[in-house]
Amino acid sequence: MPSFDVVCKPDLIELRNAVDQVNKEIGTRFDFKGSDSKVELNENTIMVYADDDFKLEQVAEIIRNKCAKRNVDVRFLVFDKKEKMSGDKIKQTVTVKNGLDKDLAKQVVKEIKDSKMKVQASSQGDTVRIQGAKRDDLQSAIALLKQKVTETPLGFENFRD
Repeated sequence: MPSFDVVCKPDLIELRNAVDQVNKEIGTRFDFKGSDSKVELNENTIMVYADDDFKLEQVAEIIRNKCAKRNVDVRFLVFDKKEKMSGDKIKQTVTVKNGLDKDLAKQVVKEIKDSKMKVQASSQGDTVRIQGAKRDDLQSAIALLKQKVTETPLGFENFRD
């Protein structure tokens, strides 16, 4: 029975390259001269350090631009609240979405069931497996999910015949 998995995974290599480019641009830009602004990538978080609110917003904009240029969907990035550090320094945590959370998995399953297509959807941890009798049904399910679920970038992998 043909099937595929619905996932939410960013390209971590391209994300790391984007963060490296952000740090390189911060080092060369005139408005960051003498600034302690920097960006660090941990497993699923990006830490942004800046001198003030304005520079923090500038770094966030650079992150969005570099991710877009490297085909990393900016909807993977969730900018959390700003935190004060010692002195006048500010830091911000940017969470990188990785895997479908329970609410989104339920929404994907609900959309498939409400469409009355001849496919079955089942949640399996941080992925949703969709099975159907025909490839055409699976392709129409992919088209439906691309149309209905817009707040999170979805990926489709492990297509089996």
